[in-house]
Amino acid sequence: MSLDLEKCSRSLLTCEKSNFLNEQSRHEMHVSRHCFNYKISLLLPECEVLPVRVANVIHSFSSYYLVRDLPVYKFLEEKWLATVVNKGSFYALSCKTRIDEDNVCALLSSGQLILSLDKDTYEQLGLEGRPSLYSHKKVMRYVVSVDLTNKSLVPGTKRYQQVLLCLKERVMLRSDFLLTTCHPGADKDGALHNLLSQYTYEECRPTLHSQTLKNLFCPSLHHTDLLGKGLSCTPNQFLEWLGAVNLNISCDNSAASFLSTFMCPEPRAPVSQALLCTVTGLIPPKDVCRLLKELRCYFAEPNFAAWVSLTVHGFVDSPVSWGAAEHGFFKGGENFYNFVCFKNQDYWLHKAAGSEDACPP
Repeated sequence: MSLDLEKCSRSLLTCEKSNFLNEQSRHEMHVSRHCFNYKISLLLPECEVLPVRVANVIHSFSSYYLVRDLPVYKFLEEKWLATVVNKGSFYALSCKTRIDEDNVCALLSSGQLILSLDKDTYEQLGLEGRPSLYSHKKVMRYVVSVDLTNKSLVPGTKRYQQVLLCLKERVMLRSDFLLTTCHPGADKDGALHNLLSQYTYEECRPTLHSQTLKNLFCPSLHHTDLLGKGLSCTPNQFLEWLGAVNLNISCDNSAASFLSTFMCPEPRAPVSQALLCTVTGLIPPKDVCRLLKELRCYFAEPNFAAWVSLTVHGFVDSPVSWGAAEHGFFKGGENFYNFVCFKNQDYWLHKAAGSEDACPP
């Protein structure tokens, strides 16, 4: 095997534990700061069918829109700008653009417009930015951040005209975009409807897929032992096992298997069944918060599960990961977080990112 293939890139993992009932718990803050989510994976040990209340929450997830060939300057039009500034109502992310090769754009609900640009585009555009943190020796990418809530960007001002000129005439950046609202009724002023009416678009719904896993071993987790000092496995071992389960990789080290020698980490216990549920799409943080809240109520009903797991994956080619922290791809572009929820309302929170990311908060 090539030595380059054997090398593992640096990864970042932070872990914390708390209780949902603790007034100082930061679980909602962490969820709200991870804006661009494309997949949720839910694992319910000792469960065969998705609980009705959990299913209802998932089916009520927000629709999102795929808009074709949308120019970036449209986000600066007066009606749209007023909606963004006054309400922080929308998320938008350029689609099918590669963060290490193409020009990538994101609009945060905070009103920040983030542009990750190649060197040639940046020099032609004429807007002030900074070199990418992950440019290595030779700077080939730049990041431009435009705060649409800044008073200097009120339509008619000199700064507004300058930014509009750059995006509309110097370099008309355009791309397919994914857009979604931050909360119900966000488009009552019609800004999104007006934008969609000018372009080809599709209204999309998050896709739900469930499968029941039979006769598998699951890690035995104790709510007090986050770091795996005897009562539980380590966070890295748990996440590795969870990834294997999600990818349908055998974890029983069967003598008949020539593909995997991986085993569920110790301590472990057999379960007769487990439900693996996956939701894909552009999923805003508010929907993740509602699902997490419902999972907290899951243990109110009689069941045999000691814990449940919720994993949220960010887009690998998003220009940001948590908040406005710059995100790069390198070898995988991973950025995700995982909640392990226990019966007593304790939880573990794992936050992971690749080598081209700031340390998760």
